[in-house]
Amino acid sequence: MGGGLMDMMPSDNSSTEKISDIKMGIMGNLFNSSQGNCILKAQGEKKSKDGPQKVEASKNGGSAPKQQDAVPEKTPETSIPEKSTEPAKTTQKEVGQLSDGKEDANMQKATPQGFLTNEYANGQLQEIVRKMQERTTVYKEKLKDPVLSSPEGSPTASKEEKKEEKKDEAETKPEEDHYCDMLCCNFKKPPLKKYMAYLQLPGSIDSYTDRRYVAWLLLVTIAYNWNCWFIPLRFVFPYQTPSNTIYWLVIDIICDICYLCDLLVFQPRVQFLKGGDIIVNKVEMKKFYHSSMKFRLDVISILPFEVLYCFFGFNPAFRANRMLKHNTFFEFNDRLEAILDKAYVYRVIRTTGYLLFILHINACLYYWASDYEGLGSTRWVYDGEGNMYLRCYYWAVRTLITIGGLPEPQTMFEIVFQLPNFFLGVFVFSSLLGQMQDVIGAATAGQNFYRSCMDTTVSYMNTYSIPKVVQNRVRTWYEYTRDSQGMLDESELLEQMPTTMQLAIAIDVNFAIVNKVDLFKGCDTQMIYDMLLRLKSIVYLPGDFVCKKGEIGREMYIIKQGEVQVLGGPDGTKVLVTLRAGAVFGEISLLAAGGGNRRTANVVAHGFANLFVLDKTTLNEILVHYPDSEKILMKKAKMLLKEKGKVAPGPPQPRCLASLFGQKQETPKLFKAMLGEKGKTGLAVLLKLKREQEVQVMPQKAE
Repeated sequence: MGGGLMDMMPSDNSSTEKISDIKMGIMGNLFNSSQGNCILKAQGEKKSKDGPQKVEASKNGGSAPKQQDAVPEKTPETSIPEKSTEPAKTTQKEVGQLSDGKEDANMQKATPQGFLTNEYANGQLQEIVRKMQERTTVYKEKLKDPVLSSPEGSPTASKEEKKEEKKDEAETKPEEDHYCDMLCCNFKKPPLKKYMAYLQLPGSIDSYTDRRYVAWLLLVTIAYNWNCWFIPLRFVFPYQTPSNTIYWLVIDIICDICYLCDLLVFQPRVQFLKGGDIIVNKVEMKKFYHSSMKFRLDVISILPFEVLYCFFGFNPAFRANRMLKHNTFFEFNDRLEAILDKAYVYRVIRTTGYLLFILHINACLYYWASDYEGLGSTRWVYDGEGNMYLRCYYWAVRTLITIGGLPEPQTMFEIVFQLPNFFLGVFVFSSLLGQMQDVIGAATAGQNFYRSCMDTTVSYMNTYSIPKVVQNRVRTWYEYTRDSQGMLDESELLEQMPTTMQLAIAIDVNFAIVNKVDLFKGCDTQMIYDMLLRLKSIVYLPGDFVCKKGEIGREMYIIKQGEVQVLGGPDGTKVLVTLRAGAVFGEISLLAAGGGNRRTANVVAHGFANLFVLDKTTLNEILVHYPDSEKILMKKAKMLLKEKGKVAPGPPQPRCLASLFGQKQETPKLFKAMLGEKGKTGLAVLLKLKREQEVQVMPQKAE
């Protein structure tokens, strides 16, 4: 079939891996114009010579099969790639017919350039050109909008990455609504997967913030209190009988399971600090727990001394080691107080529980002493009548609180028992009363400070005979400030914290308000953060003047809460506009170069108004570190001054010798009128007239 570009096409026997190399060869032949033209011309001449011979052979008919057999040896059959636009999987016969048809077309129609064109290569080149045009268009769009992603093909993800993507997609899918049918009601309930995901135990536990860990400590604390309260009770009082022993054992086993889970599952996962770093490695956390005293006490508290039941019977004294798990109890108290809003309430309850537990232990000791002496043997011991526990507990209360009125001890054992009991009662009762006083004092510390400030202020106003109207307004300000903020001066509380904590609290409380201010839109976010730390909160009572007309303005106000009214008119009582939360006023005085602008109207608090105040000195100290934000604010200042009908101040001029003489004064209006419109020309006319008058006066003097 001839040479040319058809000679470079792969045969059916060649593998598909060589397609890319053949495409590169096609591109090289087409773009190498000097050599490609020569080769194609030579091949065209050869085909033109062979053309008549093939026609004669076809007429004879005898040699046609031989020539057809020889053709495939010279010309390889075309194999079309899968991505080609031409039909794939052609048979050898179809390829031969197509190649014969192309040769006949080439013989009948000679190209004017003298070389042949390959249709497959031409189609591939057109496809490449089209793709490059699309690529160019995408890059142009990317230059216009840099947010667009790159058109480069991303590498294929591995199987693990695909699994992770599928997992993320499954997690991000909207959850289906689950409903529970109960009788005639149909209510919505969360799916089971959500519960399981929440209850799944993490690899490491943050004991300060994880609420699930606090809930687990609560469960262990309940088990610990069960052992502390009921082991002495069962050991002394005859409440554990053979008929109910199985119930006591079941509850004991449940408590032991809680102890064991805490020892093996939870405590080895608790994070700890080492050199200021939070350690979350499982091996390190387990090693740290195993090396602590808490681990040793936990192990001792779970030792199964109950096996001695087989030899000595069901005696609760063998479970006394369960009361050694006191570290978990105190840890629960600390974590619970850290998350409660009113921790002093729990402190009062806990202190009361300490008192009740001491009375419980004393009641158990009294019954044991009575049983040792013999029930009802003397007036001092328990006589065995009534509810044994309540009667003994009543005796313990009267003894520890030192109420008195108890029977006198008769025997030496009773006297020795009662003397330490009295001393212990005085010590414990006084200690608990002092602790209760501290708890209540800490709970009411804020209120006591408020009352102290109020009393001091009232005493000061009475000393200087302040009018009652002013005193009432001062009291109102104290009450409203404390009710709205919870304290008189919140800056005192924030000063005790580091700057990072102050910024975090300021952002949560005030950033949403300041971010709505149009004046600061477009400024650096960090600049706004620094400004939040410098803002001062001031409370104005109804009718208070925030600023008055004519006074020098050096502050800007941002309304945090409440409303203010701008007053104007001839008498200054007409309400021009009402400003609400998020509005700003006084910014012109703050942004002006001289800072000496006078207030143009009165601003009065319509109700209780809480305002942020920012002075000019503070803003300049902040803008030194943010020049871009300073440019934005200056630009907005010029626009505001232009709207107010003033000329925006220019940048400060450098100090030089000319600045020592001050600014040149304006020419008087009378002198301008004498000069006329032409300036120097009018002055020349005046000088000319004066000379003429002098010339006329001189002859008169000579005469």
